[in-house]
Amino acid sequence: MNDSGDSESNEGGRTDGTDAGDRLGGPRYWVLLQVNRWVFTGAVLTVVFLVLVAASRLGLTPLRLIIEDQNGLEYLFSAFIGAIITGTSIVVTINQLVLSQELGAVGQQRERMAEAMDFRQSVEDAIEEDASPPEPAAFLFELVEGVQNRARELEAEMETERDEELRAKVADYVEDVTGNARSVKEGLRESQFGTFAVIWHALNFNYSRKIYDARQIRADHADALSADAEEKLDRTIETLKLFGPAREHFKTLYFQWELINLSRALLYISVPALTVVAIMLMYVDGRALPGTFLGIDNLVWVTSVGFVIGISPFVVFITYILRIATVAKRTLAMGPFILRESERDEDLG
Repeated sequence: MNDSGDSESNEGGRTDGTDAGDRLGGPRYWVLLQVNRWVFTGAVLTVVFLVLVAASRLGLTPLRLIIEDQNGLEYLFSAFIGAIITGTSIVVTINQLVLSQELGAVGQQRERMAEAMDFRQSVEDAIEEDASPPEPAAFLFELVEGVQNRARELEAEMETERDEELRAKVADYVEDVTGNARSVKEGLRESQFGTFAVIWHALNFNYSRKIYDARQIRADHADALSADAEEKLDRTIETLKLFGPAREHFKTLYFQWELINLSRALLYISVPALTVVAIMLMYVDGRALPGTFLGIDNLVWVTSVGFVIGISPFVVFITYILRIATVAKRTLAMGPFILRESERDEDLG
């Protein structure tokens, strides 16, 4: 969205075309967006396990005493059964509701196909290609390259411009566009849809700011722009405007892909989690597993493991939703609107 979550700015402009506030770099976005969801889940569960084990060394009431006197295991683990079953059922149901949007009569499917082909034709006309690639990463690659080419045509048109201020503004703008496009293309070149890489690199192309900057140049120098230069600027804007719908389309497909993965992950992990919870309820009490390991009661080790496995479906759900929510937040506004904090000019108030 990056969320995950990249550029350095200087006095004369952005070196790679990404606004300071539009970046997806840093450890926060790396964790929220790029880390493998199973690795993220494992890390969270490991932290919870270590905290539970460490708590037994704080001088609190011994776990074995709580289990013997208050039947603590039953209170702790019986709630997991209903929570796991109910939570998994709800998530799978929501997933099916989302995927039901893909179902429809043949007329609706033909209309969707026609709209998709119309959009593809618009992109091909804008980037001057006979046939655009069918694979998402390659399609976005060609579209970004088309934006880059339009910007270079604009720069070439301005070589004979006498207005030094206008020429400098256009040069900075073209450097911004081409620098950002170059870094995004490099990432898209090896990306495969189904991984987060395609969406990650698409998020790093800040087309909204580029549309705004181009329109601002046209508004500030309408009298100085030649007819050919204005045409080149308009072509750049029109090509940029195609990137928004393309990114949103692939983002929607990715969300559906991730929801399917989430449902499958929950189904895979729920049965083992329920099995472990049942074992804890059926066979473990205050007299089980006497002795210690590394100075810690064996019952603490086993109960901590059981608790971590019991909450694992919930943690899997959190890790997937965190990425989806982060991307959604970063792409709430499509078009020339910037909702996040960004580099401020005097004209942005």
